[in-house]
Order: sequence, then C-alpha cells, then structure tokens
Amino acid sequence: MLKVDVITAFPEMVDHTLGTSIVGRARKAGILKLGFVNPRDFTTDKHKTIDDRPYGGGPGMLMMAGPLHQAIQKVRKKTSFVILTSPRGQTFNQQMAKKLAKKRHLIFVCGHYEGIDARIYPEVDLEVSLGDFILTGGELATCVMIDALTRLRPGTFKKDDVTSSESFEENLLEAPQYTRPEVWRGQRVPAVLLGGNHKEIEKWKYEQALALTKKMRPDLLCKASPKQKRRSSVKKTSIKK
Repeated sequence: MLKVDVITAFPEMVDHTLGTSIVGRARKAGILKLGFVNPRDFTTDKHKTIDDRPYGGGPGMLMMAGPLHQAIQKVRKKTSFVILTSPRGQTFNQQMAKKLAKKRHLIFVCGHYEGIDARIYPEVDLEVSLGDFILTGGELATCVMIDALTRLRPGTFKKDDVTSSESFEENLLEAPQYTRPEVWRGQRVPAVLLGGNHKEIEKWKYEQALALTKKMRPDLLCKASPKQKRRSSVKKTSIKK
C-alpha cells in the first residue's frame, strides 16, 4: 500500500479529482490510501488565515510558515518523504515517478498564492515542478503526480506488466497502436500486427518507437544507454504504416 497525505487548503479539489477511474479503484482496493491535512486547522484567528503579505514588499500573498509546519508535523513519520510543489523544483518525469512510487509514505505540500514562507524549505525533502509554467496552486500538480505513482504500484492493474511498454520506458516513446476495425477511412492496420509473429511484432514496435522518438522527442535519445544508442543508429526517417 502507498500512503499519501496531501497538505492543502482545498482538499475537496484533490479528493474529487482522484476519486474516479483507475486511481479511484486503487483507493477502494486499498492500494492507495489518501489522507488530507488542512493548514487552516492550525490557525488561531477566527478567519483561519494561512497567508500574509511578504516582508520587503511584492505582489500577492505568501503561505505562512506556522500552519504549514504544524500540518507537516501532524502526519510526518520516520519513513515519510515530503514533497513541495514548486516552480523552482526538479521537473517531474517517469524516472522520478518510479523512485517515488517505491516510498512507503509521501507527504505532498501544495503551494498556493505567491508561494510559501522560505523557512519551510528545510522541512521539505524534494521540490517538484511539472514544467516551466505557473498554476494557481499545487493541487493539480499533486493530482498529476499521485496518478502517475499509483499506476506504477502492484495491483493497480490486473496485469502488472501493463506499464512496462509505455512511453518513456527505455527513454523511448510508445509505438503507434491500433484497434478495430482493420480498415478505417481507407487506412489499414499494419500487416505485421495481424500476422501473429511475436518476434516480428516486437521488432516492428521497437523500430516504430525509435522513429517516433527521433521525430518527436530526440532529446530522450541523449539519455539512452550505449546499447540503445547503437540500436538507434539505424536510419528510420518516418513512421511505417
């Protein structure tokens, strides 16, 4: 079981988003246990204030250190790993997802407003960003990451090897896929996929994945192993049909 606690002032946003489809089923099956801590529960004023103006001036409001600290401490244990959604963090990718999916307990701290009081950073194990753009809060980024982690946990899918051939495995995009009908608007499913020769099918899938990666994401090939780079020297300029 993967235990995840989300520290957010908007728990209903995360709970609703992760309550359906595959992640929703994983929660019902006990594969993912999702909890929420609202920093407003640790305020002392009648308005439950969790943000204030930044010292030195500047636009917007910052999340206050006190409520966030108490929220983290409420759920933090020796095995906990604390993640802060932050535009200055490391970019989330499949390799990071694999590492985080092996953790026993994750705590996501959802940034909001113009940011957080910098005195909270020492309590964070990892700052993560989805990319070079700004969201109104970290809740959606947290949902994306939890979704990616959950689908990597054993038991989420009926067959645990479902994720082994997806995009970004071995730094390649996934090969094109087809389903019925065999002919649609004059376009046929590649004959190799209909022949039943699994060795030839796997060879075709690799060649197509390589060609697609070279066309769409050549940067991924820079991360490939020496063996992959030797295989990628085969010239494939277009996607076969």
